Amino acid sequence: MKQSEIKELSVEDLKEKFKIFKKSYTDLKLAHAISPLETPMQLKTVRKTVARIATELTKRELQQL
Repeated sequence: MKQSEIKELSVEDLKEKFKIFKKSYTDLKLAHAISPLETPMQLKTVRKTVARIATELTKRELQQL
């Protein structure tokens, strides 16, 4: 997901997407540990997406204070 797409989502949507992408990242890591992924760049993109969503959630929480 791009940063512009993430900014348009509500807080509830962000929390839901965070859970989905975090689980996806965990599953990819486990699959990669067992046998190498065909495209290991997936790990990098999903990890960055998780970080982008977490950053946006933190930013919104700090704005509410």
